[in-house]
Amino acid sequence: MLLSLIYRLVRCLLGLLAVLARSDLSKDAELLVLRHENQVLRRQLSGRLRWDHADRLWLAALSRLVSRHRWTEVFPVTPATILRWHRDLVARKWDYTSRRRPGRPSTGTSVKTLVVRMARENPSWGHRRIQGELARLGHAVAASTVWEILHAAGIDPAPRGAGPSWREFLAGQAHAIIACDFLVVETVLLRRLYVLVFIEHGTRRLHVAGVTTHPTGGMGGAAGSEPGHGPG
Repeated sequence: MLLSLIYRLVRCLLGLLAVLARSDLSKDAELLVLRHENQVLRRQLSGRLRWDHADRLWLAALSRLVSRHRWTEVFPVTPATILRWHRDLVARKWDYTSRRRPGRPSTGTSVKTLVVRMARENPSWGHRRIQGELARLGHAVAASTVWEILHAAGIDPAPRGAGPSWREFLAGQAHAIIACDFLVVETVLLRRLYVLVFIEHGTRRLHVAGVTTHPTGGMGGAAGSEPGHGPG
């Protein structure tokens, strides 16, 4: 989080300077990139060149001041590498590994044996029916846990009866099905945007319903639609 905050402050500061003196500042930024590359090379006279977090932060921030078509001539790394550094920074922002807590204890062997026995003696029962029978016997087991036990034992967790399969149903009703998603997009400055989209299964046409920074308020931005295979 501290690195993300520093990154955002540096980008905002350099963005302000770029507005005040764009022409001269672009040339100065190129000199700063070359000077920093020279420092890194002196620091690592032998072996593979390595960029630490501070190096990546500095070069990514300077990229805002250099014209995009000059990146390949100025920066010692490719434009794709600079963009990947930004994606890694976004990924670290969303990393909550340190907040994880131990989960529920594993299911006992006796319960697993009972689940498999019920499924084999009652082939028409699905994982939810088995979960209900286990609850009657005093075993509080989630339906997803029953599904995992049956799948690991090579048993279909949801045996299909008469009628079309789920794939066949979707193919037949695609023209009348509309799916929606409420997703998050990170901008270059790590500003979080919330986007509401709808997609028509039949035509694969994507409709952007709105974009906002405050999902509890009114959805801002112009709504529209465009053909595609999902949010890009």
